[in-house]
Amino acid sequence: MSALDRFQHRFANLPNGFYTRVTPQPLEGCQWLIWNGELASQLGLPSTEPTGELQQFLLGELNTAEHPIVAMKYAGHQFGSYNPDLGDGRGMLLGELPDQHGTCFDIHLKGAGLTPYSRMGDGRAVLRSTIREYLGSEALAGLGVPTTRALGMFSSHTPVYREQQETGAMLLRATESHIRFGHFEHFFYTQQNDHLHLLADTVIQWYWPECAHQEKPHLAMFERIIDATALMIAHWQTKGFTHGVMNTDNMSILGQTFDFGPYAFMDGFFPEFVPNHSDYQGRYSFYRQPSIALWNLSALGYALTPLLDKQDIEQSLEQFSTLYHGYFDQQMSLKLGLVDWQQDDRDRVRSLLDILTKERTDYTRFMRELSHIDQHGLTPVTDLFIDKDAISQWLTEYLARCEHNVDEPGKNLDAAARCQSMRAHNPKYVLRNYLAQQAISLAEAGDFSEVHRLAELLKRPYDEQPHNQHYANLPPGWAADIEISCSS
Repeated sequence: MSALDRFQHRFANLPNGFYTRVTPQPLEGCQWLIWNGELASQLGLPSTEPTGELQQFLLGELNTAEHPIVAMKYAGHQFGSYNPDLGDGRGMLLGELPDQHGTCFDIHLKGAGLTPYSRMGDGRAVLRSTIREYLGSEALAGLGVPTTRALGMFSSHTPVYREQQETGAMLLRATESHIRFGHFEHFFYTQQNDHLHLLADTVIQWYWPECAHQEKPHLAMFERIIDATALMIAHWQTKGFTHGVMNTDNMSILGQTFDFGPYAFMDGFFPEFVPNHSDYQGRYSFYRQPSIALWNLSALGYALTPLLDKQDIEQSLEQFSTLYHGYFDQQMSLKLGLVDWQQDDRDRVRSLLDILTKERTDYTRFMRELSHIDQHGLTPVTDLFIDKDAISQWLTEYLARCEHNVDEPGKNLDAAARCQSMRAHNPKYVLRNYLAQQAISLAEAGDFSEVHRLAELLKRPYDEQPHNQHYANLPPGWAADIEISCSS
């Protein structure tokens, strides 16, 4: 069976109200910029750039009855206000295919032209934002954060006009589901309760079939979404990642990081960090991400009121905080090498973050240096601070705590074993904004080599990679002036 024959399209078998059939508009001079060979192999696709009929299909140029292409309809709350006029405005769902374990992955083409949901847009994506999404999603995947994946990227000769003329590009996104919170909101607010019921049943059938056997299947589904969202947010908060635009139409039901816009990994630790310069009120700042996630889940719960009892919804939402803090503690215990997490360790983390905030200490560098104290001692850690008293006191208490760090067999974990474990959870490399910007600037000049280098680097962010040491440097001064927005 050919790779193309393995594609199916279950979403296109749903009623027409879920989507519109569309025809992509090809870019001029379209060519592969990068192909994710490792991910492709997992999906049973060639490890090298496809050619022939498969390439035509992935470019959106093969649109037949056997391989329909659709734009999904959804709605959503954007910066807290409901917007009914949303949908795939430049993205098109090509179909899905199973990976080597039998799990189906959607293949989605972003930047392929106008759809009925493009509103005032042109249906295109620019090279700049396409590179950011490719690198951002693969950086999170390398870190072990739940995320959509990037299968490939195309460049072109097509001009696209934003604040200035830019180059058109397309991204192939792969994920287990493109169903968003906003899909449910669309059917609820348009009072299409039959479709709302069908969507919920479909989600259960495709992703959580075990829920069908519960006393309240739709409630069990909602609780799975809450749990998955709590886990994703805990990963964000412990990795120093800020999404930037947590609208409900950007929230995956599977708890996967979705729609990479003005995201950023923090350099200096600052809870009120806002990467999107258009977010004037700081609604989607780093520290607000857990509360916004709960707000979004509440919006989803409201959209499910035709299917669920209000009291059940409220009780389920009350579990979010417990779930989130449990996952957060779990991640921080790994980062600090504490195998027997104790209640006062949460206070220890809080005091550490207060110290980092006071001096805006580089979060990634600090955590990595902390995982090397068995080899390098404490000086590289304390050298990150002007006021060394506070961090020295914290380190003294932390090391005293580590003296009573008992692993499962009942033996105290020694410093070497603890730090080795910590290095597997504290990355040396993250996709800092300035690294992405350097790669974009070169790509816009026709040199894609840095995009490829970063893509390779970020596959193994926890490894030392001595030949790539310069990518672990603290950001240069000019990096503070980089502005990112929703423009893409």
